[in-house]
Formats: sequence, structure tokens, C-alpha cells
Amino acid sequence: MFLEQGVKEENKFWKYLLGSVFIITASFVGQIPLTLAILYQTLINKIPYPTSEAGIMKIFESNITLFLILISFAFALAGIYFVVRYIHHQTFLSVTTSRPKVDWNRILFSFLLWGIITAVLTVLFYYLSPEDFVINFKPIPFAILFIIGTLLIPIQTSTEEYVFRGYLMQGFANLARNKWFPLLMTSTIFGVMHIFNPEVSKMGYIVMVYYIGTGLFLGIITLMDEGIELALGFHAANNLVGALLVTSDWSVFQTHSVFKDISEPSAGADIILPVIVIYPIMLYIFSKKYNWTNWKEKLTGEIVTENKSETIKL
Repeated sequence: MFLEQGVKEENKFWKYLLGSVFIITASFVGQIPLTLAILYQTLINKIPYPTSEAGIMKIFESNITLFLILISFAFALAGIYFVVRYIHHQTFLSVTTSRPKVDWNRILFSFLLWGIITAVLTVLFYYLSPEDFVINFKPIPFAILFIIGTLLIPIQTSTEEYVFRGYLMQGFANLARNKWFPLLMTSTIFGVMHIFNPEVSKMGYIVMVYYIGTGLFLGIITLMDEGIELALGFHAANNLVGALLVTSDWSVFQTHSVFKDISEPSAGADIILPVIVIYPIMLYIFSKKYNWTNWKEKLTGEIVTENKSETIKL
């Protein structure tokens, strides 16, 4: 079972705190190239060092900025591997899946399902409100974006999934010895981690419903499927297809996408619709395809350790 793979007597919670600090440090190290590049650019152009995310986005051409931002996640992913192997003495597979090996078909199915839904919804919104979009497509910049995105965005999204649905979910399971607490904690923290995204400042805290709801959805499919493969595919499709199809002046990724949203940002149906309609439909599709049963036990049940017949309640 997925959570139980990390629930061991030697996995004290302080190890997860230490591991989290190590991963965050690795991420900061990965930001050094971006910091040095910005510093160099400000010195040669004799301009002030940018103090906001919007200012950073305007320093370089968007493909260069995207590349420099995504590089840090490769360092963080390496940090996760080190922490899992050498602090917790687990295999990397143990924070990926309960199966004997990674199920790439699950990743691909989830990626294609959400990628197709995202593309269809984007085209639908374009035809329903064409005045809100302009065609932003430029062949050469888009081709470069496609290469950068295909190579690095899956690393970024996988890093987040390994942190929240893999490492921290098992960590909170160690602490609480049940399943509902890791699910709620990782979903909430995942949402709060996005609070500084420009979308939140533009549309208000109602957007947190989407972020926390998405974290809850990813946590549910991880627990029900006993692994993070479906979450890996979904998250990669969400960020990659989104980056390729639509950008805006206030989105977290500024890209040479096909469309540019020029509408005044507001929290509408596109924020609530996925959480209350589309995610439940996807849960139904996944449950039928992978024969999920015993939902209550898998989402709220207690965890029995290997060495003890009793459980420890929070």
C-alpha cells in the first residue's frame, strides 16, 4: 500500500522536517542561474534589480525566463531523490507507487485525458468569447517554447507531485497514522503554496478554491490508485498544455503560446467548474477504468504498521 511504504518506526517526523529544508535549499541553489542572469542584465543595462515577479518576467525574452525558472526544479527533484534515499533509506519507487514498477500507461492516460479536456475547453472559451483573445502564435518562438516546455515542465510538475503527493503525504501518514489527515494537509499546503501567484492578486482569494480543490483531487486519485502516476500525468498536462495554448500578462507563465488572453481577469466559471464538475467526472472515469472500490477506507481509514496490530490515532 502506498502510504504504508513510508510508515516506519525509524521515519521520525523530524526527518521529514530536515528533508523538507534540504529540498527547499536545493531549490534555492537551482535559482542561482536565474539570479546571476538577472544581476548581469541589470549591471550591463544599468537598471534597478527587479523586486517583483512581474519585473523579473520583463528582464528577458519569455522563453529564456521560462528556461531559467524551470531549471530550479531539476535541482529540487534531485534533492527529493537524495532525501528519500539517504535520510529515509527508501527507494524512489516507494514514493512513486505501490506497484512493482512505475505504470507509464497510467501517466500517459491521465496526461492525454486532461490534455484533451484542457484543449477542448480552451477552444470552446475562444469561440464563445473571441473578443477576450488574440492569436499569439509565432512559429519559431513557439517551437522553442515547445522544446523547453516538453523537456522541463514535466520536471517542474513531477517535483511538485513528489513533494506533496509522495514525500509529504507519507510524512503526514507517519505522524497521524491515518489517511484523511495527509490528504487534507497536503491539499491545503499545496493550495497555500500558490497564494503568491499573480492570478491570486488579480482575481482574489476565491482562486484558492481552485488550487486547494486541485490539490484535493490529486490527493484523492493518489490514495485511490495507490500511487502518484495519475497525478503525475494530470499535472504535466495541466501546465504543459496550458503553457502552449494560452498566456496572459498576469499569468504565472509568460509564454509564446497560441492564444493570449487579453480580458480583464475575474473569478468566473473557469475557476469553479473544474472543482465541482470536471474533477468529479474524471474521478468517475478513473474509478471505472481502474476498478476503484472501498473509497471510505482508502481516503479516511487508519494505517496499521507492519510491526503492530494496533493503530495510532491523531
